Amino acid sequence: MYLLDTNILLRLSQPGHPQYSEARNCIRAFFRRKERVSIIPQILFEFWVVATRPVDKNGLGLSIDKVKRKVEKAPSFFQLRLDSQAIYHEWLRLVGTYSVSGVAAHDARIVAAMKVHGLTHLVTFNVSDFRRYDGREISLVAPNDIARSLPSNPPR
Repeated sequence: MYLLDTNILLRLSQPGHPQYSEARNCIRAFFRRKERVSIIPQILFEFWVVATRPVDKNGLGLSIDKVKRKVEKAPSFFQLRLDSQAIYHEWLRLVGTYSVSGVAAHDARIVAAMKVHGLTHLVTFNVSDFRRYDGREISLVAPNDIARSLPSNPPR
């Protein structure tokens, strides 16, 4: 069971980005397999922050209306797993167990949501951000690994 990291959604919104094709091929592979991939509210929050931030501040510079439409549409493509009190308790366990500090606490919250929802694999371009959890709490997967896992000509 897979969760998409924010960077996958961001790359899908940037056709000119070098990782756009990799992200698109990954999602196509999931759709060909008829596999529902999950997202959580935090992924959408993070997407909103970066997508609406000005380009000169390392954002995408998209309009609020455009980003709102993308966020509203996302649950029709991906399974939205909602927040719960259990995520807080799992997050607290993770930040204590792994001595997480600073901005990495956001990543711990993603892992906590995965654990609570029974999601085992995180699809991300930022494997290094989650390395401390790989093989212990979750498994990390690069988008190209998903795309390569399917035959080039799927059955009809």
